[in-house]
Parts: sequence; structure tokens; C-alpha cells
Amino acid sequence: MKKLLGTVLTATALLVGCGEADQASSDGASVEPIDINMSLVFTQNELLTQELIKVTDTIRERTDGSVNIKVFPGGQLPVYKDNLEQVVNGANWIAVEDLTYLGDYVPDFAALAGPMLYNTYDEYLAMMDTDFVAGLKDQAEEKGIKVLNADYMFGFRHMITNKEIVNSEDMKGMRIRVPQSQLFISTLSSMGAAPASLPFPETYAGVQQGVVDGLEGSILTMYSTKIYEVAKNMSMTKHFLGSVGIYISPTVWDKFTPEQQQIINEEIEAGVKSNTSELVKLDAEYTQKLEELGVTFNEVNSDEFNKLTADVYNQFPTWSEGIHATIMSELETIRAAQ
Repeated sequence: MKKLLGTVLTATALLVGCGEADQASSDGASVEPIDINMSLVFTQNELLTQELIKVTDTIRERTDGSVNIKVFPGGQLPVYKDNLEQVVNGANWIAVEDLTYLGDYVPDFAALAGPMLYNTYDEYLAMMDTDFVAGLKDQAEEKGIKVLNADYMFGFRHMITNKEIVNSEDMKGMRIRVPQSQLFISTLSSMGAAPASLPFPETYAGVQQGVVDGLEGSILTMYSTKIYEVAKNMSMTKHFLGSVGIYISPTVWDKFTPEQQQIINEEIEAGVKSNTSELVKLDAEYTQKLEELGVTFNEVNSDEFNKLTADVYNQFPTWSEGIHATIMSELETIRAAQ
């Protein structure tokens, strides 16, 4: 009798469970878990990677595992142009790359990552919140790339070498590692260097073995990747502000429920605030630590480098005419309001 009663109860529970599942499905609350690969070139211990791991962990928790974003740092999966191609091809994929790679699809995005634009982190964040940038994001979506966010920064980029650089003459003939991006190549060339494209994971050995004379990068990158072991000088050129966008296929984005989309957006935005706050603190902390490790910081002739890099904006025919003036006008408005 007990066995029969147990069978009846089990059957009833199954029927109720099925009914609840059907109801949940019809309400859109029950969905198949979606696995997403997130690919980035930053190493495991860098701030930006750690912040994105926290973001994706929280998204997984808040969605009860239905949005499972797995972070692959350090170039384990395709990065740079190949990273964006995965998104455009509609893969279950999130690409984390700087705006220059998005510029392959919407050229003016690359101009926003151009040389010598921003004086502070707040200026960049305000620029990303303008109607001008919103229009560019719409263009990107039409090309198969939804920009979830472009506010993650990893610091101003400077020259990291074993030689003090003050002006362009000091950089003449120096082989400086740059990402495989024409904007970086054009900028470093205009500053007097001989840019050399090299995968970032190979850069430490490249400097150590003399394949390149140095690289350009942020204070955080110099410290967290231990580049200071092979390069003891940072010349504060501030030629780029290092930032990245987070990109996903609109088709993949539409697989998420409105609630999931809201959670993803909320956590990515929370990650931005945390990343920016930590970045400001770590800039100061790591500068002190690097000095204690024997790194020398020096100022440069910014006026000269500003003049030399101004022509870079004229070297990209696909950029809108007068794009530099457009960006500077936006920045003037931002600066007047701050």
C-alpha cells in the first residue's frame, strides 16, 4: 500500500512538475542554459581580467546558471581581428578588444582610440556616453556587432624600454612592440619608432632577447606582466588611453530573455565602476611599487608628440572627413561641463 501510495505521489509530482515546466516555458522564465566563450588577450592576473571574471561569475549566479560566460584570458582563444570575426559570424562568443579592431567595421570607432585625445579617465567615459558614440554603436550593430559596453579602461599607454625617451629623436630606429593594428603602427611611426607587431604573450621574451627594444603599455600592464624585469624605464608619453569594448552578436543577444539581458547589462556596468575605481588606486600603487623595483619614470616633450601624431588622423581614408575636429569638439563640450 505504501509502495502504491509512493508511486501515485511520484506520478502526481511529475505531472505537477511538468505542468510547472510547461507554464514556465510559456512565460519565458525557463530557458536552456547558454554557454558563451569570452576571449581576451589580457593575462589572468591583470585587473581587467579579474573584473570581468567577477562580472561573469555574478551573471552566472543571478541567472541560476542559465547564462554561463566562460572567460578565456591570455590569448587562449582567438584574439584581435579573429576575435571580432567570431562575433560577426554569430558564434556564442563575447570578444573583448580595443576600439581599433571595431574600426574595421565602423571606421570612426578607431578614431575614438586615436592618439593624444583624452586627458583623464572621466573624459573618456563621458565621450562614450555621447549621442555621437551612440550613433556609431548603431552602425556596429548593423554590421553584426552589438557593443555591450566600451567603458573598461586599463590605463594610459606609455613607452616601456631600457632607455629614457624624451623626444622623437630618442625613439629613432627603436623597434617597439605594438598590436597588429594600423592605428598603433601609424602612431608609433609618427613618433619616430620602428613599430613591430608581435603577439603579446611573446613580448616579454622578445624584449629579453633583443627582438624588440621595448613596447608601449600601461602602468598596470608593466607591473602585472612583470615586464619590469626586462625593461626598466617608462617614458610618460600618454599617447593612447587603453580601453576595450565588449562585443556580442546581436543574434546571440536576442537568445537571452529581457530579464537576462538586464542582468548582463547591470553587472557589466557595475564592473565598469569597480574597474575604474581600482584603476585609479592601482595607478598610484603600482607606480610606487615599480619605482621600488628599480623602474625610472620620466616626462616627455608632449607638445612635440602632439604635433607629430596630429597627421595620423589624415592617414585613414575610411574615417569621416574632419573626424578629429568632431571628436575634439565633443571633448571641448565635455571639458566645459566638468
